[in-house]
Amino acid sequence: MAHYRAPESKREQFRRYLEKAGVIDSLTNVLVALYEEPEKPNNALDFLKDHLGVAGAEPMDTEALHLELSELQQKCDLLTEENRDLRHRLQQYEPEPEDGTVE
Repeated sequence: MAHYRAPESKREQFRRYLEKAGVIDSLTNVLVALYEEPEKPNNALDFLKDHLGVAGAEPMDTEALHLELSELQQKCDLLTEENRDLRHRLQQYEPEPEDGTVE
């Protein structure tokens, strides 16, 4: 039975694409790290995921970052409101320049 093979030019294009994107180097480095591991992990796929940056802890980090972002947005809103209030109070005590320019 004959197997279909993609033309070499498409294979070569894909290989160059992976090389240019750094995929080949990343995979090679992770596989070398796995090879050099003195005690091989029970699950090689988890090892690859962890070392390629697709670790299971990432969603926790993302969740923590979302929480921090939310807190910082609230703080920013409070500070913006405080700034607006202080500017309003300051305008009560400082008259506008007569020519209309802001100093």
